[in-house]
Amino acid sequence: MLADEQASPEQIAALRAIPGERRLHLAEQLYWFARKMKAAGLRCQHPDWSEEEVNLEVTRIFLHVRS
Repeated sequence: MLADEQASPEQIAALRAIPGERRLHLAEQLYWFARKMKAAGLRCQHPDWSEEEVNLEVTRIFLHVRS
């Protein structure tokens, strides 16, 4: 992570103040948003793919993702 990408102490404090259940909900929303964005990108790259092909590729990508 680059220095300018690191959270500030204020951001860290704000995130820690969020209850665990809310954090989990936000993480789930972020996950599904990322999948939608990946699907949109794949549709642009492969306009000939069916919706099933796009969904299968998104699933394959997310199964093998690493942080």
